[in-house]
Amino acid sequence: MNLFRHAQFYTTVNHLKDLPTTTAEIAFVGRSNAGKSSAINTLTNHTRLAYVSKTPGRTQHINFFELTNGGFMVDLPGYGYAQVPEAIRRHWVTLLGDYLQTRAQLIGLILIMDARHPLKELDKQMLDFFAVTNRPVHILLSKADKLSKNEQIKTLSSVKKALQPYFARQQVTVQLFSSLKKHGIDEVNQIVADWFDQHASLPVVETDTPVQKEDN
Repeated sequence: MNLFRHAQFYTTVNHLKDLPTTTAEIAFVGRSNAGKSSAINTLTNHTRLAYVSKTPGRTQHINFFELTNGGFMVDLPGYGYAQVPEAIRRHWVTLLGDYLQTRAQLIGLILIMDARHPLKELDKQMLDFFAVTNRPVHILLSKADKLSKNEQIKTLSSVKKALQPYFARQQVTVQLFSSLKKHGIDEVNQIVADWFDQHASLPVVETDTPVQKEDN
């Protein structure tokens, strides 16, 4: 079953205090213009579920989409684009960081990187930042169609080699992906389905969820 195909927009929030009550979520994140919105649209077989813009930094909120299994997909603001007002940039950083490290319902992260420019410094910082949660990360090397077959093989191999230090401390997987060629959809779907299955098999723990403070 393709979890993404019939995804439906659920809500958008701009402050942590407005996050919806959900059972389990997987989130998409990446550098601005890495192909995140295109990847979401390809996975869901929808042309405009996630807004694709020629202007980096277009996603400014946390957008929630409900999946066919009752779980949620979350589209997070892109990082690394500085051509926005400083106050807005600071808000994005706080919103993104607090969500990633404090959201109890978040069970895994899909990290999008342009296959032509993978593992930039901010991507490594994102891996380091998220490692403290002990939750899995799956990396999509997007725009793989821009590379030749030989370049794709070399890129995937070099990225896996560079990720070796991360493998010992967190569950990290990586694949090639092309929105244009619709390559890699089944692999992403299987990874995410496994995350939801593993989460569903965990014992239910009753906890009091603290009220999130609105950031200024």
